[in-house]
Amino acid sequence: MPFSFKRLEIPEVVVIEAKSFSDKRGFFLEGFKESDFASNGINTKFVQDNISHSIKNVLRGLHYQKNPKAQAKLVTAIRGEIFDVAIDIRNDSPTFGCWVSEILSDKNHHSLYIPEGFAHGFCVLSEQADVHYKVNQEYSAENERGIIWNDSTLKIKWPIQNPILEKKDLELPTLNCIDNNFS
Repeated sequence: MPFSFKRLEIPEVVVIEAKSFSDKRGFFLEGFKESDFASNGINTKFVQDNISHSIKNVLRGLHYQKNPKAQAKLVTAIRGEIFDVAIDIRNDSPTFGCWVSEILSDKNHHSLYIPEGFAHGFCVLSEQADVHYKVNQEYSAENERGIIWNDSTLKIKWPIQNPILEKKDLELPTLNCIDNNFS
């Protein structure tokens, strides 16, 4: 099998390590294989691929789409290194408000599977990073929501100081004030 699957402290969030085949030309790996993912409990049908390019210290997030357009994501750093975060925002979940993180890079070939009902964000640790993420719902502006990156109730241990943020991300609410219809 070209993948290993590791469930994190919030077991619905899964780190996927792709097996890389290297030689003098570089490397080859499979980034996604429906049958392997399904046999490991990830039965998500992906319908859209997104790619972002960011410079060092950019922080994107914390974003989610509410129902009926909630998104599951498979996030991979195809160039550079990021600190990737998933926050459980399912109202009835025993891990509501808890977060997990993983370093994703073009060197470790890890991906992070984040199911529906989670907010997501990342910050760039390398000089540049290109991030690819597959999603199971198309982008929906009317359902797009977010949480402020430095919400004191979340206590996310971001590994950067003074992140570069988009203006709209600076105006996001705290976890306690989000528009959230997950249960």
